[in-house]
Amino acid sequence: MFGRPSLFLPALLIMCCCMTGRRHGVSGQRKSSCRVQGDSADCSHLSLDSIPPDLPGNLTSLDMSHNRLRGIPPEALRPYPGLLRLIVNYNSIAKLDGRLCETLPRLRTLNVAHNQLLTLREEDLNPCSGLTELNLSSNRLRLQGEPFSGLQNLKYLDVSLNKLQSARLGSRPQLPALVTLSLAHDTISVLRRDDFSFLNHSSFFRVLNLSSVLLKELEPGCLKPISGLSTVILDGTNTGTQVIAKLCSELSGTAISTLSLRNMKLVTLTNNTFVGLQKTNLSCLDLSRNGLGRIEKGSFLFLPRLQTLILEENNIKHLTSDTFQGLHSLKSLQLTKALVKGHTSANPVIDDFSFQPLKALESLVLQKTAIWKITPQTFTGLTSLMELDLSWSSCVSLKNITNQTFVSLAGSPLRKLNLTGTAITQISPGGFSALRNLTVLLLDSNFIRQTFSGRELEGLAQLEEMHMSLNYQKVNLSSASFVAVPSLRVLTLGKSLISTALNLDPSPFSPLVHLSYLDLSNNNIANIRRTLLKGLGRLKVLKLQHNNFARLWKNANPGGPVMFLQDAVKLRTLLMDSNGLDEIPAEALRGLTELQELSLGSNLLNSLRDSVFNDLTSLQALYLEKNMITTVRPEVFKTPMSNLGLLVMGRNPFDCTCESILWFVKWLNSTNTTSVPGLTEQYTCNTPLAYFNRSIMVFDPLSCKDSTPFQALFVLSSASVILLLVVALFVRFQGWRIQFYWNIMVNRTLGFSDAAVGEGRQFEYDAYVIHAEADGAWVERRLLPLENEKCKFCLEIRDSNPGMSQLESIVNNIRNSRKILFVVTETLLRDPWCRRFTARQALHQVIEASRDSVVLVFLQDVHDHRLSRTLFLRRGMLRSCCVLYWPVHKERVAAFHQKLLIALGMTNRLH
Repeated sequence: MFGRPSLFLPALLIMCCCMTGRRHGVSGQRKSSCRVQGDSADCSHLSLDSIPPDLPGNLTSLDMSHNRLRGIPPEALRPYPGLLRLIVNYNSIAKLDGRLCETLPRLRTLNVAHNQLLTLREEDLNPCSGLTELNLSSNRLRLQGEPFSGLQNLKYLDVSLNKLQSARLGSRPQLPALVTLSLAHDTISVLRRDDFSFLNHSSFFRVLNLSSVLLKELEPGCLKPISGLSTVILDGTNTGTQVIAKLCSELSGTAISTLSLRNMKLVTLTNNTFVGLQKTNLSCLDLSRNGLGRIEKGSFLFLPRLQTLILEENNIKHLTSDTFQGLHSLKSLQLTKALVKGHTSANPVIDDFSFQPLKALESLVLQKTAIWKITPQTFTGLTSLMELDLSWSSCVSLKNITNQTFVSLAGSPLRKLNLTGTAITQISPGGFSALRNLTVLLLDSNFIRQTFSGRELEGLAQLEEMHMSLNYQKVNLSSASFVAVPSLRVLTLGKSLISTALNLDPSPFSPLVHLSYLDLSNNNIANIRRTLLKGLGRLKVLKLQHNNFARLWKNANPGGPVMFLQDAVKLRTLLMDSNGLDEIPAEALRGLTELQELSLGSNLLNSLRDSVFNDLTSLQALYLEKNMITTVRPEVFKTPMSNLGLLVMGRNPFDCTCESILWFVKWLNSTNTTSVPGLTEQYTCNTPLAYFNRSIMVFDPLSCKDSTPFQALFVLSSASVILLLVVALFVRFQGWRIQFYWNIMVNRTLGFSDAAVGEGRQFEYDAYVIHAEADGAWVERRLLPLENEKCKFCLEIRDSNPGMSQLESIVNNIRNSRKILFVVTETLLRDPWCRRFTARQALHQVIEASRDSVVLVFLQDVHDHRLSRTLFLRRGMLRSCCVLYWPVHKERVAAFHQKLLIALGMTNRLH
């Protein structure tokens, strides 16, 4: 019974040891997973319980946030003496060790936010005199003594979210270099006279953050020790108007320039709220997100030096001519979502001359507001206004822009007008004629539906930028649409035009000789003219993506491909994605030597012509993703890829064979200057099956070396076959010429006859001619002219022997002829005399004399079977040179005559 428990205990110990060892192994693995880049190490979010000891010793920045540290032992940081920045926020650190800064003498930034620090003593931070930034927010600090007295160089101190009940962080002057102090979200309800006395000698102090404190009272003189204060942040404090008035009074003796009072539920501003700031140099006041509904007359009267007023996200219902009195120096007024229509209330009203006191105003932002109307006096008095933003606002007066809409701005030097998303439906002639100095006009996201005749933009001779994209209706153009804006440099018409708006000659853009940026994307344009960009010699950016140019560059296009880019020789960016393009003419991109970015993604491009990119010598970025490209050949891509910085060519069905991507894979392996995003994931093979759906980088270029001899053999064999075919065809159709000239050369040298001299003297005639009576004309016309001293024919009728019978004469003449020549035709084979006597007598003579003396001349194609039955002869019985065919072509008659003479000159003796 006791044996088993005694064995169980060692087993349990061994298991625990194994588990402990496994845990340590995991910890070591986590240490090694720190991300090191240069002299910075990021070990955050790794659940580490200690600082890794195996990081590079030259670290200057270490991030240990979001781990399980319970302390910062100086020994663990000894390997990294050069640390300047240590981040240990979001851990469980309960105490700071005074030796930390002794170990890290160069430390400048220490972030211990969101930990469990409780007690902070003087000796914990005294050695840290070199610190410039200390973040102790979101802890549970209890200060003992003077914990910050040794921080002589500290510039930023954050002790927010520590539930501190007092702003007094020390009893004697300290922190001489402090610039910013954050006490946000602490439980400070009272600012006492001596709370900031510890900053008496802090001459650099400028920023005090008291956001979301429970401030209820300020003792007189509480801010006097920090009189150099320039920025106070009281966002979200929910203090009343009286406390704000007291604060302003306390700020009167400071150098305050920026005051942030955001989200404080200030529903009403009175004429006493900012009285205390009258003698200050306050230049920026933020009152946004307060639900402000009413501004009394003279509320800003005591802010004569204010330059920026932010009233965003309030609930103002009425602006009058008294609202902004006293703001003579104001340059920027932001009223975004400040005048908003409620569910039960009417549109806010802006009285005439409401902005007249703002003589120095340069920027007025009325974005996302709802106002009743714009009258001819709404903006009167804004004599310095440079920018007016009415984007996404609701106003009936903006539906139809007339020459009276902005007439109140006729005396303003307005340069930029933003009417984005204001539901404009029409622009009347001269609608902007009062804005003579306007350089930027934004009309995006509206409902404009009209044909631009050119009068709509009258008076805008200085306009340089016009944006009219994402129009929910459709705009048509005419050749004179932009005649009134010759200085235009930027024009965006994306998703705004009807599909036929650009099929004009002359082009609507021809007057814009200074245009450098043109956006025509998302318009479903299918037809354009060759002259679309004529005169745009300064165009640098052209955006044509998401149109319908599938037929534009096809050779089958009526009239041929439209080479509309030839006038844009200065083009640097060309975007033509998603256009259905499946081919690019060789001349389409000619002359674009300055092009730096070309995007042809999401098309149907497959086989590209060799020279299509040859002129793109300055190309920096090339986008060809999502096409049908299977082959990447150097003849196409070598020039554009020579200086390329970015290549995006993924999601194509690459053919991973030696002929298709060998050069491309070698280029990818050798390039050091080109970035290719998604190389391993998006560049995959489609064929052959062995590489299907695998990265093209697994393709082995060495596998193509074995094909080199086979390629040479293929070239050699192909060349041999082609040569053989050429020779065969030449011999078939022109061989007679070769034979003709060869015979002439030989016969001129050796003569026409090979018969012995003695053999020739035995015969009176060279050939006895046997022919049908119907073929007599051919014999007289074609054979008899060949007779001369060396050649003599015997004819039955002409050369019959006198005094002999016809039979005896034939027999005698055949014996006196060295050759017997048959003129073979169908008529001869049907002639009974020739068949029964002449031919048989000739054959008998041949057999008797044992001579090879027959010559056949075929005037018609006669089958060998018939020839045998009639004349008892076959072609195979004779020499090939003794079988002749009368040629069909006249140019071969001379060759026939030559062959005939050779046949007649052949010896009759058998060899």
